[in-house]
Amino acid sequence: MQGHEAYRMAKSQSRFENVPIIVRERMSRVPRKDTRPELSVRRESHKLGYRFRLHRADLPGTPDLVFPSLRKIIFVHGCFWHQHVGCRSATSPRVRQGYWLPKLARNKERDYAAISSLSDLGWTSLVIWECETKDIRELRAKLVRFLSRPVRS
Repeated sequence: MQGHEAYRMAKSQSRFENVPIIVRERMSRVPRKDTRPELSVRRESHKLGYRFRLHRADLPGTPDLVFPSLRKIIFVHGCFWHQHVGCRSATSPRVRQGYWLPKLARNKERDYAAISSLSDLGWTSLVIWECETKDIRELRAKLVRFLSRPVRS
């Protein structure tokens, strides 16, 4: 380990010193992209004949799927991480609430800011929740409705 990486490791270890190692290991395995729900949305979009770009870092919020010719964007959000209102998966953590509740609130604020910025740039956005990817027929219908609508001017 060199310089920056050693510093980052030391900082993260001190920040999470009271978190059990098993929890740290479990959380480190949570993927940021190429999740099962995201892959499902990608597969269905592709089957419908749409082509897209992935994770464009030059756009606010680094959208999961970008349809440049349509000026449309899809975010695939995990129900827990982005606190899907009314969803059974969007539970409130029972431990370390002083850490988790503000973190989850920041996630929601960041999502809103990204979608708002994208709208200002002329993009139309759709959020697909993890729980919505379980019913493929409904997911397909939602994708068709969103992607076939004309771009607003």
